[in-house]
Amino acid sequence: MSLPASLTRMSGLMLRHVYLIRGSYARMAELVYWPTVQLLIWGFFTSFFSSRSPYLEQAFGVLIAGVLLWEITVRSQIGVCLAFMEEIWSRNLGSLFVTPVRPIEFAGALAGMGLARVILGVGPAALLAWAFYDYSVFSMGPVLLLFFSQLILMGWAMGIALSGIILRVGLGAENLAWMGMFILAPIAGIYYPVASLPGWIQPISYALPASHVFEGMRAVLFGQPISLVRPWSSPPVSTPRAGRGNCCRRGNSQRVFSQVSPTSD
Repeated sequence: MSLPASLTRMSGLMLRHVYLIRGSYARMAELVYWPTVQLLIWGFFTSFFSSRSPYLEQAFGVLIAGVLLWEITVRSQIGVCLAFMEEIWSRNLGSLFVTPVRPIEFAGALAGMGLARVILGVGPAALLAWAFYDYSVFSMGPVLLLFFSQLILMGWAMGIALSGIILRVGLGAENLAWMGMFILAPIAGIYYPVASLPGWIQPISYALPASHVFEGMRAVLFGQPISLVRPWSSPPVSTPRAGRGNCCRRGNSQRVFSQVSPTSD
């Protein structure tokens, strides 16, 4: 199959979700609500303690940057899972599997919706950080592109893996779509160095791509040298996760038809 045909099918799948979001004010508000709330809470927290904490005084935006970067991972993962579950809720997943859409194209469309949620959700929050707290996450420079790519890849991988689990177990596990990234948040080193974690947790933390990103972020904000190898040291961790989620999804296509067919009611 040609690349233009694949891109056409992927854009068609994404367009369906765009129409869903555009037709609901609640869906549109949800895109920006949580990133904005998180930014405001941690932004005012930073403003209050910046004159009382030497740590925040040295790098004012360390918590704000942590919030914005973590939201990249969360929004991309939730974007993938929500787009997948919309197909299940609407009983459309079985129809997709009998069309010429290939699994890689379906996964690509889900990833595209995850990227769209990141742009529409984190973008306004970044502007609010500049307007309210006079801090721009773009002040980190070109290394921000490395951080962004690493975090969004992790979000995509987690989203596809969790979608595979939901497909295998059923909609009884749909809460994993919201729980998945928050389970990892305490050990991802978002707001504190990985070295502050207990020794037996640190190897688990360093197995996460996000922990390397946030360690590098703090090095940049505190004016310390950063090795460009560190942000790229974990992509192999993300790739097998995405593969396992995709295999799980492909291996349970029969279960999909039994769940979404009208005769199952």
